[in-house]
Amino acid sequence: MGRLRLFELHDQAWFPSFLRDQTTDALQFIMNSGNLYGPIVHQLGKALRETDAVRILDLCSGAGGPWLTLPKALEQNEGLSLQVCLTDKYPYAQTFDNGKSPGGSRVRFHPVPVDALQIPDELNGFRTIFSSFHHFEPLEARAILQDAVNKRRGIGVFEAAGRRAGTVHLTFLMPVASLLVTPFMRPFRWSRFVWTYLIPVIPFVLLFDGIMSCLRAYSLQELVGLTSGLTGHGYEWKIGQERSALFPLPITYLIGYPVRESQHAVSLLSG
Repeated sequence: MGRLRLFELHDQAWFPSFLRDQTTDALQFIMNSGNLYGPIVHQLGKALRETDAVRILDLCSGAGGPWLTLPKALEQNEGLSLQVCLTDKYPYAQTFDNGKSPGGSRVRFHPVPVDALQIPDELNGFRTIFSSFHHFEPLEARAILQDAVNKRRGIGVFEAAGRRAGTVHLTFLMPVASLLVTPFMRPFRWSRFVWTYLIPVIPFVLLFDGIMSCLRAYSLQELVGLTSGLTGHGYEWKIGQERSALFPLPITYLIGYPVRESQHAVSLLSG
């Protein structure tokens, strides 16, 4: 089955912002509690070292996604200390107590809306997109990758969603997970209990959008097709999947970065 052109509820402009925030809150909490993107730490670390990156520009961040725990993992496992700027077309509306982010002082939310298709020049850094690349149709997805090439930025795309029966089946656990974790989410909000237990909008959106995400996800072959034909020289692409020993859900990655000038010169001579 090929990739389907579908929609997700929390993407829609009419979807209430407070429900969008609470849905992405739940998704972020589940994601970090399960260390969902732990398997890609080494791949991302290698790309960051290749580009000497010390700053991350995360696109389509929602409530922060895995970047609330990834900086610590990258520091402990890869020896990297990073500053992370989280951006979104619909900026996360909730503020943190005393202005502190759960990800620590190295993670901050950009308050102004940022469209991944029109990234302001003043926002720089190694670009990352977690769990959101499937939102973009092929022409848009190629434009995002081409812009990274044009501006000589590294980019990493990471997706847990996939058009595999096992992955689709796992999305049916998302509503159950939201019911289990809601009492432990902070800061405490009665509204979160209302929209999770009394009127279970959040569990429903997690299930519906989770299934849509899987059906919209790009396969490895489709990612190769998106990168082929991009204009620009001296840019390296790596596409594949990583799994953890404890949680065999494959995480798809597409990583691209400009090759160092010395390496590019050697490759031209050898070619």
